[in-house]
Amino acid sequence: MSFSPLRYVETMNTSATHVTEFVLLGFPGSWKIQIFLFVLFLVFYVLTLLGNGAIICAVICDSRLHTPMYFFLGNFAFLEIWYVSSTAPNMLANILSKTKAISFSGCFLQFYFFFSLGTSECFFLTVMAYDRYLAICRPLHYPVIMTRRLCCILVSSCWLIGFLGYPIPVFSISQLPFCGPNTIDHFLCDMDPLMALSCAPAPITKLVFYVQNSFFLFFTITYILRSYILLLRAVFQVPSAAGRRKAFSTCGSHLAVVSLFYGTVMIMYMSPTYGISTLMQKILTLVYSVMTPLFNPLIYSLRNSDMKLALRKVLLGMRIVKKI
Repeated sequence: MSFSPLRYVETMNTSATHVTEFVLLGFPGSWKIQIFLFVLFLVFYVLTLLGNGAIICAVICDSRLHTPMYFFLGNFAFLEIWYVSSTAPNMLANILSKTKAISFSGCFLQFYFFFSLGTSECFFLTVMAYDRYLAICRPLHYPVIMTRRLCCILVSSCWLIGFLGYPIPVFSISQLPFCGPNTIDHFLCDMDPLMALSCAPAPITKLVFYVQNSFFLFFTITYILRSYILLLRAVFQVPSAAGRRKAFSTCGSHLAVVSLFYGTVMIMYMSPTYGISTLMQKILTLVYSVMTPLFNPLIYSLRNSDMKLALRKVLLGMRIVKKI
């Protein structure tokens, strides 16, 4: 029986595309630990939805919050709901699942939405820094510059950049041959685990993806830092201590969110991950994908008196409706 090179190539090509699903190992531990994690993450997810939903309701219902600052905050809260929803429901289902499987298309769909929404968050934080810079450094020009039309353009740009930046890279990675194994030691479909499962090395695809991520991160964090340097310079020139405190209070919440989000993201995607254990990578991803959306409403509401009053109105209105 003669050996046909063509038949061998055809066989190899056929077997290189047989992976139809991936297995997400998630967090290790016994069944009791899995139940504890499920309840914990479910509480986090529900609180995130309720907290960010309350901010959206407060911004819509309270006329005092119909300003550019709260317009951006309302859209940011809406983004956070979708961002956490791109990972949390599947993570919760995966904890209780015996197979812990996710379909091939479902994995790459999650991969796309996770990075698209994360990039949109970077640009939302940048726009919010620009808004605070104008409000404090150029207060007389602020109403003229930050019009409703410009606010809508900036918000639309944040969504478009995030969602138009990843179709080609994600599609390119999905076209790589995956011939097994199909086990991902993570709770979501991320870049490094997927690339590690590819049967053929794709250094150019990986390089393009990381260059794009690095560009988005460097551009946004550089602009945010520049805005805050100029902003702090202007704040320290304010003669009254009360004025300085008010300026710091309006920016402190945003700066706290920026530090929490960028701190963990830059460790994950802009530093060598070979020195970071798999468990630590999972924890870092959990911080910026689940914990940050949870903390955002707390940070913004606890440090902002206007938001506190608006949230009280929303809660009071809900109580009245229940009584009726």
